[in-house]
Amino acid sequence: MKRVMFVCKKNSARSQMAEGFARTLAAGKIEVTSSGLEASQVRPEAIAAMREIGIDISDQTSKPLSDFKAEDFDAVISLCGCGVNLPPEWVSRGVFEDWQLEDPAEKPEIFPEVRDEIQQRVTQLIDLLIHKPVSP
Repeated sequence: MKRVMFVCKKNSARSQMAEGFARTLAAGKIEVTSSGLEASQVRPEAIAAMREIGIDISDQTSKPLSDFKAEDFDAVISLCGCGVNLPPEWVSRGVFEDWQLEDPAEKPEIFPEVRDEIQQRVTQLIDLLIHKPVSP
């Protein structure tokens, strides 16, 4: 089973929503976690935006990337443009993408828009991972 790491600056909104979508849409098909360059806490606006579409992420927690090893993951997805700040071993996995999504923490009114873009991208990622072999 392929393993995916979603990473963002603080692991508080975008990466948490991506984790929630991946867990829901690919249950039993891929393993997923999320982390941040630094840990913080899951934003209530992210929890509310996901709850609006029937996905509960209230039990997810913010975790630092330093708690994980790059070699344990097949795919690494940066959601905030922080890929340039990741250690080289994280950007050299079988799949690496830097989605550079706008930060809804700066403009809470865009949470639904960012959530919907994350859903679309996670759906495409799941399709790629399930149907395409990923080399380590």
